[in-house]
Amino acid sequence: MRKMKAYTIPFVGLKLGKHQFEYKIDNEFFEHFEYEEFNNADVKVDLLFEKKTTMMELTFEASGTVNVNCDITNEPYDQPIDSSLFLVIKFGEEFNDDNEDLLIIPHGEFEVNVQQYIYELIVLAVPAKKIHPGVEDGSLKSDVLEKLEELSLGSKEKKDGDDIDPRWDKLKNLLND
Repeated sequence: MRKMKAYTIPFVGLKLGKHQFEYKIDNEFFEHFEYEEFNNADVKVDLLFEKKTTMMELTFEASGTVNVNCDITNEPYDQPIDSSLFLVIKFGEEFNDDNEDLLIIPHGEFEVNVQQYIYELIVLAVPAKKIHPGVEDGSLKSDVLEKLEELSLGSKEKKDGDDIDPRWDKLKNLLND
């Protein structure tokens, strides 16, 4: 995957100390990763980049919303995003990103690309099961919800409760003995 230039930080020219970077993330960013789970994205990522003599510390803060489809009703809704990530960058013999909190880059490097960390920060902030807030509080009116309620196990037992085969009652008596 090619690296997007807007997310590359040339740290060789930065002075020691803290530096602020701000990124506005939208659908175009996720199209680059070929990620199509979001209908729309509006996320702001603040990056605090602290350069020290032997390492760099990056603190990512993401806040905003992504529009996703509910897993139950397939209705679109805005899922709030509020997430953070802390990353330490050190210098070593060769590139190593095995540890999620530590990135080791070769001594000769002069820039770091943060697009993958921003992508993971936002995607992992979305819950695995996406449920529309209207489903949880009962305010959403949807044909899908009505059909699910009609076909649910609880309503079927109420309808069929009078038609129980009497042989089952005999078997229940065996349990009571």
